[in-house]
Amino acid sequence: MKVLVAVKRVVDYNVKVRVKADNSGVDLANVKMSMNPFCEIAVEEAVRLKEKGVASEIVVVSIGPTTAQEQLRTALALGADRAILVESADELNSLAVAKLLKAVVDKEQPQLVILGKQAIDSDNNQTGQMLAALSGYAQGTFASKVEVAGDKVNVTREIDGGLQTVALNLPAIVTTDLRLNEPRYASLPNIMKAKKKPLETLSPADLGVSTGSTVKTLKVEAPATRSAGIKVKSVAELVEKLKNEAKVI
Repeated sequence: MKVLVAVKRVVDYNVKVRVKADNSGVDLANVKMSMNPFCEIAVEEAVRLKEKGVASEIVVVSIGPTTAQEQLRTALALGADRAILVESADELNSLAVAKLLKAVVDKEQPQLVILGKQAIDSDNNQTGQMLAALSGYAQGTFASKVEVAGDKVNVTREIDGGLQTVALNLPAIVTTDLRLNEPRYASLPNIMKAKKKPLETLSPADLGVSTGSTVKTLKVEAPATRSAGIKVKSVAELVEKLKNEAKVI
């Protein structure tokens, strides 16, 4: 079974994000970039399926600038077999990414596609669902457990009321939640081996996909600074401050 895993290059989660002085976007100059944490979970799950003998090949794909090869090499070091970079310097929305992934899915014909449920930069939680709609594949989102059985995959989903298990016919789309697994670290020998693994570079034009967007970012602002909290000595004092200072009651 071939597994396709989508990964995204994002600002490292330990970095404090800064907004550009002209409010046109986020300042990425000299900022550490990493693989999206949810995508790390997706790669780990694919590697575990291969270790169980369920998956025979793992293909990782990323859409972004040339520098996204760094994150693809990381995925290769973690256990993926080969990589595809759809190179684009444009700021792509979720639908454009889903269309490009759909073209890659058509090209590769994987039985299972695994994505992180969302990226920590745009935080949209849309791409997996849009890809499922475009491809016509069954989808299991927010997965905390994935089990492949024959021509089906059972996905335990985290929902508001608890857990829900769905049985999906393959091929299928799965998006990962935090509790699905604990991603491993790449060993030095595997990092060296990853440098020799195949990495194919494509363009949106090669895939016959237009990435033009109908959405334009007008302004980016940092959130307002929160004032420090205070301690009160009694419930009466708390009520008085909520009523007269905060004016919320």
